[in-house]
Amino acid sequence: MAAHQEKKLAEERKHQNMQNDTKTSQGQWGRAWEVDWFSLASILFLLMFAPLIVYYFIMSCAQYQCSLTDPLLDLLTGNKHLSDIWNRTPMLTYRAAAIYSLWVTFQVFLYVSIPDFCHKFLPGYVGGVQEGAVTPAGVVNKYEINGLQAWIVTHVLWFANAYCFHFFSPTIIFDNWIPLLWCANILGYAVSTFAMIKGYFFPTNAKDCKITGNFFYDYMMGIEFNPRIGKWFDFKLFFNGRPGIVAWTLINLSFAAKQQELYGEVTNSMILVNVLQGIYVLDFFWNEAWYLKTIDICHDHFGWYLGWGDCVWLPYLYTLQGLYLVYHPVQLRTDYAMGVLMLGLLGYYIFRMTNHQKDLFRRTNGNCRIWGKKPEYIECSYMSVDGTKYYSKLMTSGFWGWARHFNYTGDLMGSLAYCLACGFEHVLPYFYVIYMTILLTHRCIRDEHRCSNKYGKDWKCYTAVVPYRLLPGVF
Repeated sequence: MAAHQEKKLAEERKHQNMQNDTKTSQGQWGRAWEVDWFSLASILFLLMFAPLIVYYFIMSCAQYQCSLTDPLLDLLTGNKHLSDIWNRTPMLTYRAAAIYSLWVTFQVFLYVSIPDFCHKFLPGYVGGVQEGAVTPAGVVNKYEINGLQAWIVTHVLWFANAYCFHFFSPTIIFDNWIPLLWCANILGYAVSTFAMIKGYFFPTNAKDCKITGNFFYDYMMGIEFNPRIGKWFDFKLFFNGRPGIVAWTLINLSFAAKQQELYGEVTNSMILVNVLQGIYVLDFFWNEAWYLKTIDICHDHFGWYLGWGDCVWLPYLYTLQGLYLVYHPVQLRTDYAMGVLMLGLLGYYIFRMTNHQKDLFRRTNGNCRIWGKKPEYIECSYMSVDGTKYYSKLMTSGFWGWARHFNYTGDLMGSLAYCLACGFEHVLPYFYVIYMTILLTHRCIRDEHRCSNKYGKDWKCYTAVVPYRLLPGVF
């Protein structure tokens, strides 16, 4: 009888521990259940001022030759009023609305209607139907990976028009840049609002939803983990990759065309920006299947942060270098240009090889060779929301033995190269590397907070072996 009672108590303790582990997982794996005052203040700031920041940068180029200080000086000294600046700003036009609507519709069509065929003839490319990571609720979603195909089709049509059909000018994006900004904002807010309503009333998977009860936090960070319409239209994958990133290289090409139209030549700095950022975009789509395992897909819910951010913030602020070079064409010395190119390529190599090592390690479950030898790793485990226990490995070899986020280090080197291509006359083109430094540092801390709660003592063992985040010996 005593033995039976002891067994019963042990089972109750086990059940209670599982509930506690699950509660921890629910609260920390994905995003928070409760909102502290600092998080709320940060969210309110972004909701109010992020659209104004984007407008300010674009307006500064259009009206003040890319000076970030002159608009403020004009306002502070009384030389101009806000109404003067606003009245000189192009408004939404039917032409811009038609262009943007056609663009988004075309990308939706390419995403949902044409299964990937690139993986059938491109060696090493992983496309077609692929599985994502396990969600907090234990769900494994399937995705149609066809971003590279969409990018290729879009750019073939772009060049066909530029050199053969001439239906529209290659400068069409630059010529409608601010009216298109209003269209992007409308889509960003519309999809974010729809995603919130959907999360409340008809979620794709209710177990992967998180509702804090704070309207602003839920609107910003999202309720649904993977909102979908039908079987294949995944909001998170579509808006992360298309229409913003497919447009990135088209935007740069339009800026280069405008530089050719205005000055009769395309400077080597503009070519550098187009080449280096083009490599980054192509890398994204070549490795779109790998992207399914990144923080955006594996942890972030879909809200304003991703919806509006991918529609507005990404295409308008990630392309500032090309926009700046339209207003300030820079012809770089050959040695300087080569140095910028080498920095960008080295950053890309580190970024890609670091991610490749991690992907290889995951795909082979550690049965591979990194830098010529069998990789070392830390064994770890975690719980999903339904109480299922999963096991994982954290690699401590190769670049991942140098720093816990060395892929971000390579990303920052590439970001710096884009900015250095613009010279040193203005601070505006350097916004990108400043922003990426803040973003990736914050992402390091955010990701590690989640990992600490997800893996517990196993994470402490890992950080003891790999003590640095970004820069070995420094940070």
